[in-house]
Amino acid sequence: MAASRRRRSRRITLAAAVAAVALTAGLTTACDAVNKALDCVQTAEAVADSVTDLQQAVENASNDPTQIDESLAAIDQNLDEIGDKTDNTDVNQAVDHLDQAVSNVRTAVKNGDETPDLSPVTDAAGELTKVCTP
Repeated sequence: MAASRRRRSRRITLAAAVAAVALTAGLTTACDAVNKALDCVQTAEAVADSVTDLQQAVENASNDPTQIDESLAAIDQNLDEIGDKTDNTDVNQAVDHLDQAVSNVRTAVKNGDETPDLSPVTDAAGELTKVCTP
């Protein structure tokens, strides 16, 4: 009987250990997901700020045309950060849309357009903010 109790005790101990590992793994995964979501939200906010800067730069292009390039570069940097931090399909798609919109503005500026259409950039930034909001 003592051997039977020891085996039962070992099984209970093993089951408890397996449950603890599973719980810890689940919590770690949940925390990773929360951290990624927070990173996404923070980066989306930075993108929104950069888009605002871009709008102001376009308004002031006659005073300092380099501000547009700096604003576009800031958006690119934020997009690189968010792309590195997520594997979410919706987020990646929003990043791609914003990246394309930024490319279009950059091309328009290079072609001499002093007041490029920023509505696709604004729309894509809104899409990114929407998919990053938990």
